Amino acid sequence: MRKEADLLIRQARRDLDNAGKNIGIEAYEVAAFLAQQAVEKALKGAWIVLRRQRPPATHYLRDLGEGLKAPRRVLRLLMDLTVDYTVARYPDAANGLPYEIYDEEIARRKVAAAREVFRWLDSRLKR
Repeated sequence: MRKEADLLIRQARRDLDNAGKNIGIEAYEVAAFLAQQAVEKALKGAWIVLRRQRPPATHYLRDLGEGLKAPRRVLRLLMDLTVDYTVARYPDAANGLPYEIYDEEIARRKVAAAREVFRWLDSRLKR
C-alpha cells in the first residue's frame, strides 16, 4: 500500500476510535464530526489504493463512495454523514448551536454508520 494511503487509513481509524470516546464525555457534535472525518479519510485512502490515483478534493462523501462503487446501503450512510462536516461545527450551518442539536442517540448513530462504512472498505481492501 502506498504510504499516503496507509497514513490516511491509520489516521481514519484513530479518528473513528476518538469519535466513540467523545460520546462518553457527552461531546456528541465532536463525535459526529470525527465520524465524518474518519470516513472521509478512509475513503480517500481507499481511493488511492483501489483507483491508483489521487482522490478528488471534496468533502462530499457520496461522490467518493460512488467513485469506489459503494452499494446503495453504504451510499445512504455516506449521505447521512456528509452534513456533519459543517453542521457539527458551525452554528450558521446548524441553524443553532451544534452542541445543543446533537444528542447521544444521534452521535451513536453516526459512529455506527462510520463503522459500517469501515467494514465495507475493509472488505474491499482485504484488511
